[in-house]
Amino acid sequence: MAIELKPGDRFRSAVCSTEIVVVKASGDAVDLRCGGAAVLRPDEEAPDGAELSAAHSAGSLIGKRYTDEAELEILCSKAGDGSLSVGDTDLVVKGAKPLPSSD
Repeated sequence: MAIELKPGDRFRSAVCSTEIVVVKASGDAVDLRCGGAAVLRPDEEAPDGAELSAAHSAGSLIGKRYTDEAELEILCSKAGDGSLSVGDTDLVVKGAKPLPSSD
């Protein structure tokens, strides 16, 4: 299920306790998932039978930013057992930018 994302949107996982906030989005429709299941808006109910996928169970860490090559950036606001992905492609933790040297 592809959804259009915009900065500030909040979502939660249907299969674990993960909660996320969109920091940066390209404006395209994205199949954003957590634990292998499509993410839900905070007021939506999880579908019956939703289960954590073993292939997407690496977990998500609170305070970490997750990104892909298509300029999508997600902030994890509550940790959980599911890993974040776009379709079947896992998002990666965004690393810190190196500071310039102060010679």
